[in-house]
Amino acid sequence: MRPVYKITAARPNDLPLLPAIELAAARLLAGHAPESVLNEATSQEDLKDAQSHGHLWVALANDVPVGFAHVEVLDPVVAHLKEIDVLPEHRRHGLGRKLVTTICAWAATAGYRSVTLTTFRDVPWNMPFYARLGFEVIPSEEFSPALFSILHDETRRGLDPTRRVAMRRSCGV
Repeated sequence: MRPVYKITAARPNDLPLLPAIELAAARLLAGHAPESVLNEATSQEDLKDAQSHGHLWVALANDVPVGFAHVEVLDPVVAHLKEIDVLPEHRRHGLGRKLVTTICAWAATAGYRSVTLTTFRDVPWNMPFYARLGFEVIPSEEFSPALFSILHDETRRGLDPTRRVAMRRSCGV
């Protein structure tokens, strides 16, 4: 029997379950990212902060988290999709798409001009997925200081900058 899926704001009791989702989803990037990055999980403190500010959403299967999306505000007009993960066994049910569209709708309602993200340029389910959802590559000359800092931090953590891309979707505001 297929679970009943729902996207909603994260609840405090969801937070302890999210690192396991993040780590399981990261395994799909084996060979694309260094092991050190694949073994990183967002801290409970960061998740709690995001949840308390309304910047964390979960995909639920029968009321149990199976995915999540974490947003941070880069500046007063840009929301940044910092993390999005779905348990591998719950992929291919539209949960990633629903999480992204939920965030974009929230950002537009909240008055942000755009949603940004960084992703792998050459992983088939990364950049093409976001392009299908209306995200476009941001030329490097248009990087904000905050976005440049995010990409610099990714490089510091071992991600190959030639394989990374920054993307943006306008909120139409």
